[in-house]
Amino acid sequence: MRTPHDVVIIGSGFGGIGMAIRLRQAGIRDVVILEKAADLGGTWRDNTYPGAACDVPSHLYSFSFEPKTDWTRRFSPQREILDYLRACARKYEVLPLIRFGAEVTEARFDEDAGLWRLATTGGELAARVVVSACGQLNRPVPPSIPGRGTFTGTSFHTARWDHGAELDGRRVAVIGTGASAIQIVPEIAGRASRLTVFQRSAPYVIDKPDREYRPWEKALLGTVPGLHALSRARIYALYESRALGFIKYPRLMDLMARRFRDHLGEQVADPALRETLVPGYPMGCKRILISGDYYAALGRPGVELVTDPIERVTPAGLRTRDGREHRADVIVYATGFAASDFLAPMKVAGRGGRDLNEEWRDGARAHLGITVSGFPNLFLLYGPYTNLGHNSIIYMLESQIRYVLGCVRAMRAHGLEWIDVRPDVQDAFTREMRTRMRSTVWESGCASWYQNAEGTVVNNWPGFTFAYRRATRRPDPRHFVARRARGPRALTVR
Repeated sequence: MRTPHDVVIIGSGFGGIGMAIRLRQAGIRDVVILEKAADLGGTWRDNTYPGAACDVPSHLYSFSFEPKTDWTRRFSPQREILDYLRACARKYEVLPLIRFGAEVTEARFDEDAGLWRLATTGGELAARVVVSACGQLNRPVPPSIPGRGTFTGTSFHTARWDHGAELDGRRVAVIGTGASAIQIVPEIAGRASRLTVFQRSAPYVIDKPDREYRPWEKALLGTVPGLHALSRARIYALYESRALGFIKYPRLMDLMARRFRDHLGEQVADPALRETLVPGYPMGCKRILISGDYYAALGRPGVELVTDPIERVTPAGLRTRDGREHRADVIVYATGFAASDFLAPMKVAGRGGRDLNEEWRDGARAHLGITVSGFPNLFLLYGPYTNLGHNSIIYMLESQIRYVLGCVRAMRAHGLEWIDVRPDVQDAFTREMRTRMRSTVWESGCASWYQNAEGTVVNNWPGFTFAYRRATRRPDPRHFVARRARGPRALTVR
């Protein structure tokens, strides 16, 4: 507590590792990363379930400053992405900065000292700047189904996969049909003696154009100058074009809906099953999923799709509202995350002791999804209004990292102790987001994890990613109030 650190980063996923790398490259050496787990990697460390993989092509789902030309597949599996992050941490000497087993329980801004006081499970420390890189998909949410504690078999959430659980020849129940479930189901459909999939609402699933890269392709990517960059740019442009359907012209989603219907028709021969797999909401309102084998897995012998609501968990399995008892040896909860809570469950207190949970009681707000009024020198990566439905979140993270770095550089250059975004600037941004959101497909009449408890979409960016990059290209001094440093409190360069 005696010597405050220049920058403390919370989380060691893509955001945390990327932020640390860029800070070190800018000459800011006193950086600490606090990680609650025993390893880095964020969501790619936590989600080790069978079939876990990315739904953004490999060449785009990576740092722009650290291209990887030897990805094994067009869509990288979990282990390969985690290995990539570890390699980045080693190459850029970030590993020594990480304090593992240090979960932040409380962050309090000391206005007199101009410092953040952090309480963690590994001790206390102080920081001039705090960057939260916790992400949106880090807190698993088990379903609130009565009787969950009575089940006598094995049960777990997909993000806490029990690799000791025996699935071969067992009766397995999967609750949920989201992004994790459609990857898990094909992997275990041929292993379980019986697989029961419980669907609350059908997702839109389109074909996944995945395949292994051939040796000659990887050789060319690694040797021909500019070829990897061209591949990345091509993928970016293709995916970015889809934003038109999400944010401005929802009728364009009909083109993608046609692709969905073709894929469903090719994979599912049973008309009755096919009917239950057609969503009852506009395409894109919820996350669009990609899989080449999910629908085929549902048609396998021994696999059943159940659409009746679950009434309760019983000692022997699950009972649905129609009175049926679905016996199971293993229950897998593919029920998602608390995506709109952002910094929860840590307690965060800003200027004048204001409580962040109270400030956000009617929805999370942060200017550009990065800075929160009343909470000086606190920066969010992957905060509200920065998630995407059509492109790579790494592109958004790099935009945010550049913005935060610009703020830190300005503080250092002008001898500022702290900066705080003005409330009117934050309010104007929030109003703009909510106004623009009304024309998007995400507000076309469905419930999704993009929304908070009040049903307001607070996660997604209602625009093009290149527009977000332009908006975050540099911090505008007019957007902030500041206090000059008193004594040796400015950020140091070592």
